[in-house]
Parts: sequence; C-alpha cells; structure tokens
Amino acid sequence: MDWTPEAMQRYARHLSLPEVGPAGQRKIRTAKVLCIGAGGLGSPVLLYLAAAGVGRLGVVDHDRVDVSNLQRQVVHTTRDTGRPKTASARERLEALNPDVEIVEHPVRLNRENVLEILRDYDVVVDGSDNFPTRYLVNDACVLLGKPNVYGSIYRFEGQASLFAPHLGGPCYRCLYPEPPPPGTVPSCVEAGVLGVLPGVIGCIQATETLKLVVGIGVPLLGRLLLYDALEMRFREIKVRRDPGCPVCGEHPTIRELMDYDQLCGGIGAGPGPLTEDEVTVREMQEALLHPELGIEVVDVREPHEYAVAHLPGVRLLPLSELPQRWKELDPNRTIYLHCKAGGRSMQAVAFLKQLGFRSVKSVHGGLQAWAREIDPTLPVA
Repeated sequence: MDWTPEAMQRYARHLSLPEVGPAGQRKIRTAKVLCIGAGGLGSPVLLYLAAAGVGRLGVVDHDRVDVSNLQRQVVHTTRDTGRPKTASARERLEALNPDVEIVEHPVRLNRENVLEILRDYDVVVDGSDNFPTRYLVNDACVLLGKPNVYGSIYRFEGQASLFAPHLGGPCYRCLYPEPPPPGTVPSCVEAGVLGVLPGVIGCIQATETLKLVVGIGVPLLGRLLLYDALEMRFREIKVRRDPGCPVCGEHPTIRELMDYDQLCGGIGAGPGPLTEDEVTVREMQEALLHPELGIEVVDVREPHEYAVAHLPGVRLLPLSELPQRWKELDPNRTIYLHCKAGGRSMQAVAFLKQLGFRSVKSVHGGLQAWAREIDPTLPVA
C-alpha cells in the first residue's frame, strides 16, 4: 500500500504497535474478508474491520433494515429503514473509511451460490442468526479451506470461536453435530436479545479476524468462548476436532453441499408451508369474530410479551406454565394456540396432543403474521 500522509495518520495507532506495524497493516490492506449478515453481529464486525482498513469487505444479507432491529444493528440508522441492508451498510462503511472496497452480496446464501461467493475471500465471518446458514457456511468453509470466525447470541448470552480444520482445529459440526429439533430454540424475534450483546461478540469476531490476518496472538482455534452478560463473566471450553465428523473427520461423508433448510427443519428460515397442525391468522380472526363457532383462542407467550401487545378476548396461558395448567383447557373443544412467530405454539400443540386433546391447532406465523396480514399497527416486531 502507498504510505500517503493520510494513510499514515489514519492507521497511526496500528503502525505504533510492534505486533502490527507497517507490515501488518499491509496484510490488513490486502485482506479480503466476507461477513455473513449485516445485522446485530455483522454491524460491529463490519464497522471495526472497515475502520481497520481491510482491503475488500464483502457483505452478505438479503434482508432490509427494520426499525425493530436498530437497538442492536448499529451499522444502520433510522433513515435507512426499508432499505436493503447491504446498501445501507456499504454507504455507512464507505463514509467511515473510503480506502475500503465494499462488495455487496444482497442474496440469501444457499448451496447454489455459497461456494462461488466464499471462494474469493480469505476469511469468512459468520454473523448469521439461523441454523441452516450456520451449517451451510461451515460446510462450505471446510470444503474450500477457509477459516470461519463464528459468533452467536441468545438473550443475554453469546459465544465465539474460530473453526478451521485446515489449520488443525475443529469445525462447527465437531461442536454441534446436528441441529436442535425445530422450534426448541426461539429466535431473537421470539426470545429477545440485549442490544449491546452482539456488540461484545461481534467485536470479538472482528478481533479474531484481524489477529488471523496479521498472524499475531493466540486464536480461538479449538476454544469456545462463552459470555454471560448478566453475570459479566467469560468462560472457555475446549473443542477438539472430531475424527468421526462427517465433514472434516478422517473419513468424511459430506463431500458436497445439501439442503440445509431440510436438515434444520427450516429453523430460522421463517414460516414454511402450512401443516395439518396449523391454521392461518385469517382462521383465527374468524374464530374471534364468531364466538358461536365455539373455538377457543389461547396466547402461549409470556406475561411480559402479552402486556406489550395482545388480541382482545384472547386468554393468556404461557407455554412455560402449560404443564401445570393444562387442565384449564377442554380436551374436547377446538383450540387455536398462538405465540409470536409460531414456534412455541407448535410445541404447545405437540404437548396437548400427547395428553389426548382432539382438536388443537397452532396459528401459522403467530402475531407476526397477524401484523403483516391483518393489523400492521400491532407492535409485535
């Protein structure tokens, strides 16, 4: 890179570090890093890597900026609401550091495009928020020999690691061989997340990326860093490479990419096709408008969620209390159960059917679908 007076001034604090210096800053300047997601984790990753002067910074995200995400997705602003996230992020990052080449990938990653997109980058930073993408990115990184800087968040907790079998470490499947059953892990939409939490984990991911690029320090290879924001405590567990891992083990059985939505039961991919145990929000509306139909509608969210937004005339019976209170429901009556997005209500349906309830249905898409299709003023985002 040309050490112009402006560059000397911009990166002065890096140049002053013996571990980085001019040689290390050149490595940063020629590095090509791909960030999966421009959301909660992607925001600090992108901001700090751009500020550090990474030469080419790719951004993958097919979504648009939503005001309900701004308490944690700090790369975007209120005026960006409704814009594609990649475009919003590119504008902010170019304003922060015009030296950096920002490459937009405004697509949803899938097995048809992921190898082509990842192939041109040196490091992949996974800031995704769903299991299909995590397994897809992991397998693609293993097949391409790319380091995968991993991070994830949930409510008040986060974790980070570096997955790189080609460097002697494990991959994501060594830690989590199979995804959890559908509906057992609520998304941030349902469970909530402390806004500053992804800032902490994203900064760790950005740190690991810069260490990897420059070749300094001890990476999180073979280590999973766990963070509890409420306790303000970090823990670490060892993660060894699994010889029997189907993708990076001694005798791998996964040699090409698969259908990851099917593998993960569609977790995180949004509501899929209607199943026999579900009804639409329109059917729930009919039940509420016509009580003579004899259909009871039950909200299985938690009381604090109910207090924020609920439908008139709908009783609250939280999923967490259902094992103790299920006898309050009539097993011979048709019951529609709803939550915020449909995951918890499906769990409630499965539980009640085991107890002999004859006609219990989950409302497909929950209150989010209600807000989209019936009442957009309902504050459930």
